[in-house]
Amino acid sequence: SPCVFSTAAQQRSTGDECGPEDPRDEPKHPLSDCALQHKAIKLEEQVRDLTERYRKALADSENVRRRTQKFVEDAKLFGIQSFCRDLVEVADILEKTAESAAEEAEPSNPNPTLKKIYEGLSLIEAKLQSVFAKHGLQKMNPVGGKYDPYDHEIVCHVPAEGVQPGTIALVTQDGYKLHGRTIRHALVGVAVESQE
Repeated sequence: SPCVFSTAAQQRSTGDECGPEDPRDEPKHPLSDCALQHKAIKLEEQVRDLTERYRKALADSENVRRRTQKFVEDAKLFGIQSFCRDLVEVADILEKTAESAAEEAEPSNPNPTLKKIYEGLSLIEAKLQSVFAKHGLQKMNPVGGKYDPYDHEIVCHVPAEGVQPGTIALVTQDGYKLHGRTIRHALVGVAVESQE
């Protein structure tokens, strides 16, 4: 609708004198109404734009909060990862030492001291594994399972005698997972069909 330009002075010059109760007594400013209407439309557009921006900013901040929370949770779970890698090496040495002591402490060897050392090493090894389990560190037992490149590293191939090809036949070094994440791959031998 086009705006009509007029002023209060032009209305008075027409000679129309109105009483105080007459609504025409107040000067009308069509320019002001038109400008106000245009300004209201602009403000509504700005409100819609700002509302949309606010919603996007709110969604972005929620995403950042969730990602940060996930990062903190992962840091709590996996912050001990390098420490666990070092302890796993100690567990390997302890296991090998216990195996050696077990071979020497056979019934044919009457040395009671060696038998006590073996029993002590076995208790330490069992306690260490229970501490590992308490903190989410688990030894993998892949023998008989399928080869998985995320968990295993092939160091040799062995003839598939009585096992299906592609199955893990032996483990040369135990692998470990911390809360389901592999921190050390198991070194394995995979069964293959023998070539004749």
